[in-house]
Amino acid sequence: MSNTVTTINPATEQPVNEYTLMSLDEAQKSVDLANDCYSFWKKTTFTQRAQKLNRLADLIEENKSKLVSLMTEEMGKVTEQGEQEVSLCAEICRYTAEHGEKELQDEHRVFEQGHAIITYQPIGVILGIQPWNFPLYQVIRYSVSNVMAGNTTVMKHASNVFGMAKLIEELYLEAGFPKGCYQSLLIDGETASELIKNPYIRGVTFTGSDKVGKQVAKQAAELSKKTVLELGSNDAFVVLADADINKAVSACIQGRIVNNGETCVAAKRFIIVDEIYDQFREAFVAGFKQLKVGDPSAADTDLGPMARKDLRDELHQQVEESVNAGANCTLGGEIPKQQGFYYPVTILEDVKPGMPAYDDELFGPVASLIRVHDEAEAMMVANDSRYGLGGGIFSEDTQRATELAIKEFDTGMVNINGYSLAQPNLPFGGVKDSGYGREHGGFGIKEFVNVKTVMVASAE
Repeated sequence: MSNTVTTINPATEQPVNEYTLMSLDEAQKSVDLANDCYSFWKKTTFTQRAQKLNRLADLIEENKSKLVSLMTEEMGKVTEQGEQEVSLCAEICRYTAEHGEKELQDEHRVFEQGHAIITYQPIGVILGIQPWNFPLYQVIRYSVSNVMAGNTTVMKHASNVFGMAKLIEELYLEAGFPKGCYQSLLIDGETASELIKNPYIRGVTFTGSDKVGKQVAKQAAELSKKTVLELGSNDAFVVLADADINKAVSACIQGRIVNNGETCVAAKRFIIVDEIYDQFREAFVAGFKQLKVGDPSAADTDLGPMARKDLRDELHQQVEESVNAGANCTLGGEIPKQQGFYYPVTILEDVKPGMPAYDDELFGPVASLIRVHDEAEAMMVANDSRYGLGGGIFSEDTQRATELAIKEFDTGMVNINGYSLAQPNLPFGGVKDSGYGREHGGFGIKEFVNVKTVMVASAE
């Protein structure tokens, strides 16, 4: 097996850079370094940690052009969306710096024999295993909350974005974080699995496919190590009879094609009541036809290439299997004969259970349109999924839509009359096969801490 990895520009199919993988011994020594750093990092004050996080935010913004170019070069992100990712990451750093101390402050309670202190203490080295689709954000969102809590982190990034992995570590060091507080390890999946066994690794946070995530969770659970899993999804966006069609179509198209369609919390299944199906479909198809697929660095591009050839081929196979099972391909569905790992915007109709377009996650610019009779059937179909990350409801009766979202939608997040990605002040995460645990909004900072109770007996 080769110990080198070559990153490929998905728009040109040309090599970007070559990286040497760390050996298991080298990776274990990095964990030792992280543990050594933890011994004094946990003793720093919240103010000291916040100062460094604010400096990291400044550096992320100062290096926006470099970061965005790297995203485009390594995984094909459209420039405008890369700029949005950079801005979000700076916001996350500043939000964590501002609110971390308050979220982790001691609590005081009384009990029959005296009073108690509930304190949130760091636990050690946290291993992060992160994907390529948001190469900066996926790393920042978990790492900054953990270093603010007093933990240290080691991270295995996806091999096609190793350049970003190295740059993130450089920014941490430039921001003044001590060596070992955050490290990007250029390792493969097998080495990452071995690191889970390391006694200094006290927790694991994983973002990626539910199949691999379950394996990670099983391995960690056998060692009584906590995990946070943010896995895939097949998010349903429900369009009810009283929806504003133009608003719904605009948000649904945005939700499907954001990040070239390669987003776990993207809008993927569109469930439309029969009364307005034809009207929605006509506008949706027209909107999809206007989208421009092309050079991700061009200002007028809506979608760039998919990140890797194997990902495009897998998506195309899912489309073909769905069509062979009875789905109707209204638009797209054919791999273009051009350079780059491009896939056209594609619409599938007559989608039914048993098809990949209904049951599985299609990680690319493919929309599944599903016609239902009424609201009740719409919610039944929306929940008819092993996933449960996000979803959406479109209705002019926002009170009713909110009630459905709260009481019936079996997901971790729901959009009402719009589409939004992660927000620094709101919890992010799912249920069912989409994983467990929460990030952002003060919730992620408490995932890997020891909630310690100190009971002080009253004086006689």
